[in-house]
Amino acid sequence: MTNQQLKEEILRLKREKNAVILGHYYQRHEIQELSDHIGDSLALAQKAQQATADIIVFCGVHFMAETAKILNPNRKVLLPDMDASCSLAESCKAEDFAAFKSQHPDHMVISYVNCSAEIKAMSDLICTSGNAEKLVRSLPEDQKIIFAPDKNLGGYINHVTGRNMLLWNGVCSVHDAMQSEGILKLKIEHPEAPVVAHPECNAALLKVADFVGSTKAMLDFIAHSDAKEIIVATETGILYEMKKMCPNKHFITLQDDKSCACDDCAFMKLNTLEKLYLCLRDEQPEIIMDSKLIEQAKRPIVRMLDMSRQLGIIK
Repeated sequence: MTNQQLKEEILRLKREKNAVILGHYYQRHEIQELSDHIGDSLALAQKAQQATADIIVFCGVHFMAETAKILNPNRKVLLPDMDASCSLAESCKAEDFAAFKSQHPDHMVISYVNCSAEIKAMSDLICTSGNAEKLVRSLPEDQKIIFAPDKNLGGYINHVTGRNMLLWNGVCSVHDAMQSEGILKLKIEHPEAPVVAHPECNAALLKVADFVGSTKAMLDFIAHSDAKEIIVATETGILYEMKKMCPNKHFITLQDDKSCACDDCAFMKLNTLEKLYLCLRDEQPEIIMDSKLIEQAKRPIVRMLDMSRQLGIIK
């Protein structure tokens, strides 16, 4: 089938099966076009919690589809490609983290949403890049905290809050590979362009950024910026939404310098139109989880959403 035929079939199947498609900002642009809701991890977790459709198709990576299943245990949750993993989630194995946690029994565990259900089940609170700072600031200053699995995000939160959270040694291979040298070269070539960066980037890069924030925060920044050119340090899938919001602005990435092809997530790009069509047609691959694990992993996610509403981060 052609791409147009695939799109038509996807929309037909979605209607017939009462399905909702949730798409992350890092997905291919043709999948973002077909998604009922697109967003970052926090927004999509909220949409998953509110879902009323019989079938949830999560166009993202495995831990995101798991989160949707945890919040909707009685609904069918599908992921177009079950191999769509996450380097950050893979960097924190359950057995290793359990041993690490046992060495620090007086510490509260805050885990970034980019982790497996098993890690969520061992956590007291889940966070996203969009709410991590406010959630940490809301806790007592003397509260001892383990932050997992992203040492870059955790280090950034330590820096801006003055905390001394104990960090698990994990990274997003895409964001961590971006180098400050490449960004500085782009700044020399485009001196009027501010740099926006995701807090999963390494500390050296974040130091040269003009704005650090989640994908949603970056979108808000570029929407209100007077700059005609903006240097973007995050996964390139976000450019589709940026260009849609601000068609008259020019967005520059490390790929423009040809010095780095590191800002594409191979896992995010595994989902394709054909896989989305087959997923809806066959209602496979489906996320299947143990009920006990769902219940354990759900508590810190619901706590995150409740605290986010109390703090005015989401409505």
